[in-house]
This record gives sequence, C-alpha cells and structure tokens, in this order.
Amino acid sequence: MSEENTPAEPALDLPPDRIAINPHSDHFDAEKLRRGIGIRFKGVERTNVEEYCISEGWVRVQAGKTMDRHGNPLTIKLSGPVEAWYQDLGDTPPVAKKEG
Repeated sequence: MSEENTPAEPALDLPPDRIAINPHSDHFDAEKLRRGIGIRFKGVERTNVEEYCISEGWVRVQAGKTMDRHGNPLTIKLSGPVEAWYQDLGDTPPVAKKEG
C-alpha cells in the first residue's frame, strides 16, 4: 500500500517575533517594516510602537516628546500580550501571537 502524499500546509506569512523601527537596532529590518506591521497590545491596536517582542510580551513606546542625549526618543517598556500582522495582507491576515 502506498502512503498518500498530502500537501504540507503553506507557511503563514507572519512578521518576526521582534522588530524595531530604529535603524541602529540589531532588530531593524527595513524590508519587513516597508510592508507595514500592525500591532495589537492588550487588545488595542497601537500605532506608536517603536519596538516589540511577541515571545517576551512587551512593546516600547515613545515617552512624550523627550529625547535622549543622542537625539533618539526616550521610550518606556510596557508588558502584556502582543499580536502582530502584515498590513499588506488585507482584512484578515494571519496574526503572530504568543501561544499559551
């Protein structure tokens, strides 16, 4: 008897676990950012996220208009559930989030 070859499920097009918008960061990726990444933090869609990490459950957001001595915005780290998706995939894109 032969085994049926079932096609593998296509890989979901998900954003990375961690990304930053600062070009000096190790987690900066211009190609992925160019696509547009939507972020939902604690169930609320956010547009002011500087950096996020899904697996560790945090986002960094700008703390007002305050700048550090290098001219970068000061950020604060907020903890909670993070979800991310590519905005160029339409109205119902696959969402990257921490399971469990």
